[in-house]
Amino acid sequence: MRLPEPASDEARSFARALSMSITAADVLVRRGHGDVEATRRWLDPRLSHLTAPHDMADRALAADRIAHALRQRERIVVFGDYDCDGITATAVLTEALRALGGDVVPLLASRFDGGYGLSDVAVERVIAAAPKLLVTCDCGSSDAPRLARIKAAGIDAIVIDHHLVPNEPLDVVAFLNPHRPDCGFPYKGLASCGLALSIAAAVRASLDAPLDLRPLLDLVAIGTIADVAPLDGDNRALVRAGLAMLQQARRPGIRALAETAGLALNAGPSAEDVSFRLAPRLNAPGRIGKPDIALALLLARTPAEARGIAAEVEQAQEMRRQVEREVQEAALRQVEELGLANAPAIVVAGEGWHPGVVGIVAGRLAARFGKPTIVVGLEGAQGHGSVRGPRGFRLHDALSRSADALVSFGGHQAAAGVVAEASRIEKLRERFAEECAKVAGFEGEATEIQAEARLDEADHPARVVNDFMLLEPCGEANPAPRLVLADARVRDAREVKGGHLKLSLDVGGHPMSGFGMDMGSRANSLPKRVHVIGSLRRDTWRGGDAVEVKIEAIEGA
Repeated sequence: MRLPEPASDEARSFARALSMSITAADVLVRRGHGDVEATRRWLDPRLSHLTAPHDMADRALAADRIAHALRQRERIVVFGDYDCDGITATAVLTEALRALGGDVVPLLASRFDGGYGLSDVAVERVIAAAPKLLVTCDCGSSDAPRLARIKAAGIDAIVIDHHLVPNEPLDVVAFLNPHRPDCGFPYKGLASCGLALSIAAAVRASLDAPLDLRPLLDLVAIGTIADVAPLDGDNRALVRAGLAMLQQARRPGIRALAETAGLALNAGPSAEDVSFRLAPRLNAPGRIGKPDIALALLLARTPAEARGIAAEVEQAQEMRRQVEREVQEAALRQVEELGLANAPAIVVAGEGWHPGVVGIVAGRLAARFGKPTIVVGLEGAQGHGSVRGPRGFRLHDALSRSADALVSFGGHQAAAGVVAEASRIEKLRERFAEECAKVAGFEGEATEIQAEARLDEADHPARVVNDFMLLEPCGEANPAPRLVLADARVRDAREVKGGHLKLSLDVGGHPMSGFGMDMGSRANSLPKRVHVIGSLRRDTWRGGDAVEVKIEAIEGA
């Protein structure tokens, strides 16, 4: 374990200027913050700081066409993908356009009936709804043939998406995607729910209507965090405001969802709460069946209606957990049998592995082994799989170079999906590993967990935790600070239910608890003095100023 150097003089000066703990200032300086005023602005993101949207390609065209549909009382189908970003984007537009008087029919893709995006099955569903206008959310960029069918049916189309843009042009009224080569909007990180909010604002302006869009920010926060979009720039301001809206718990569906998750919204939810407690539940129905009840929950109007739907969502979550456990155990056995833990990349596949959980399992294997991972659920001759990898690894590039071993693939650099032939899984395993091994600086081995700063001995841990709240939302592109607690004294160590490690520590004279996932077997072998790497959080069990460290690595001091 390599320990970072103590805080620099620059960090200590920064701490005084910003009236914050040395530890928090040290993290900021190490991350490149140096200007005091610019950092104050960054620590306090406002909606007024959002990038002006005028240079977003086709935004005005989309707003004018939707406004025309509202004036003429034309039916509008809002069609979203089945994941959390697609669901929340669909909810944002549906709620906003209905508030503006629109006749809106929301539809979602189904993982098991047509699959991702605007499939042939989805086109039939759209046409059956008899709209004059279709607006896609979180899909459509690669659906040119299906959009041509929509146009032939006499339906105008607007595409709202943030996935990579293929070369094939789209014959639509408007195509909103910041990744379009000709899009002048400088911030490229918006998820589809953020783009949907921007379009709702443009439509409001086109109609000169007095509609408050701030109540929709809770949906934008959930979708942005769940889609692992970068939590910088515009997303930082949107998600910070959205978390504040979540704390108010105005939306009946979110309130009911939080109750089933055991999450106290009034305490101020974090991005981590959204990632691990709210988003998985909204994704669960679409992973094992149809995602429609998740959308119905977000759009529920009364507490009674919301509680009933939330109970169904929780049932889906429990089923998803059981299926996920079974697939993960089978995948881990395959990794061991094939010796893939030592390969540059992992590719595993199994007959009957539920396609709704392969993404979760791929993410867990990628985190556990520190390497790009493909998990494929086979159904006969073919299978659908998900691709995940270590932070910063460009998955889409590696898949592009491995395309000869795939039927098809799509997605972006942080997450992707594939279709593969059962007879060519071994070929895919070889090709993907070969291409991943070529990536500069990637060794194909689990990397050592490193801390970015020390908990300074002059700081009370509770103050550091409070200061770290100013860094929220934390996640992609703005990770939660990872500290080392140097030379901590172990007062008590025990294994708790589930095989986890529970510690009682003394850190520079401050009592602190520690929790290590799957580390319970180490309880009886730890020395009296240890270095601990992890993230700090409030210890809600003990309350007050109590702090807990979520342990990622531990060794003798």
